[in-house]
Amino acid sequence: MSIPATMRALQQSSLDGPKSLRLIPDAQVPTPGPGEVLIRVGAAGVNFVDISQSHGVFAGGPQPPYVAGIEAAGEVVALGEGVSGVELGTHVIGITIMGGAFAEYAVLMAAGTLSLPPGWTDEQALGLVVSWPTALAALKPLGQLESGQTVLIHAAAGGTGQVAVRLAKHYGATVIAVASSDKHEVVKKLGADYFLDSRSSELATEVLGLTDGAGVDLVLESVGGDTFEASLDATKPITGRVVVFGLASGQASITNWDLVYKHQVHLIGLNIGILIQSAPHIFGQVMAEMFGLIASGVLGPGTPTARELSEGPQALQDLEARTTVGKLALVPSTTLPA
Repeated sequence: MSIPATMRALQQSSLDGPKSLRLIPDAQVPTPGPGEVLIRVGAAGVNFVDISQSHGVFAGGPQPPYVAGIEAAGEVVALGEGVSGVELGTHVIGITIMGGAFAEYAVLMAAGTLSLPPGWTDEQALGLVVSWPTALAALKPLGQLESGQTVLIHAAAGGTGQVAVRLAKHYGATVIAVASSDKHEVVKKLGADYFLDSRSSELATEVLGLTDGAGVDLVLESVGGDTFEASLDATKPITGRVVVFGLASGQASITNWDLVYKHQVHLIGLNIGILIQSAPHIFGQVMAEMFGLIASGVLGPGTPTARELSEGPQALQDLEARTTVGKLALVPSTTLPA
């Protein structure tokens, strides 16, 4: 395959959020370095990390101007020095945490790529390296979810939330799903037992009502802001766990006084990138479990909503406004069907 010198890409021009994304028609096609591969992007996943980076609140994130996007799937078209085990022409998915996925070509670390399951398209594989392992890690090795327990899942209609609902039901849990009321039908179809409106100001009271005052065993907290306090209020004292892996509505705080006298809960932070780096054995267990769930049919190909690359700024703004449902994909026009 002939590789062009330039490409279309979405560049983050400032830290003013997704509105500062610009489509660049002549960005330089990157060259893979040692241990890297170059892919022709078939589909890129849109994640809240992209929004955090666009506002400059992602710790250690890239500085503008940079090509945005952390998750990409596509065909391997060039190999960097020393790469083995990855062949030209194969389709892989991976993450590039410092950006580069929202483009026609992207560089990935070869060791961090996954080959797509047989028969899956690039779009269908989105989530395999971000949303799905995040949901699974939050539920099992970190959240210690057991059959018969109750889990509260925020943003349940989103890409990570939908997978979390399905997995929690598979593991035998009672699921209380939180989403805007117009998305309740989505989480109902996934098997959620109860549905609460994310806009409610009495969220904790409603959860306590559903659990006879006991609170939930586990909370998957990806919202932050005022919702964070409600999550703590809704968690069972002493044995309850709150796994925090997002802050879509902003930062929140808790003090040691709170943990001693007000919220006697287990607080667990989750960043999938740090999990990979600091506890690779746990991440390995997560991925082995995930592929076992795929093989058994519990998890199947994803069904993201695809938009052309040029629509990326609006797609990220929609995700930030929490008006989207499920996974979003950005697809370069060169890979769209005729």
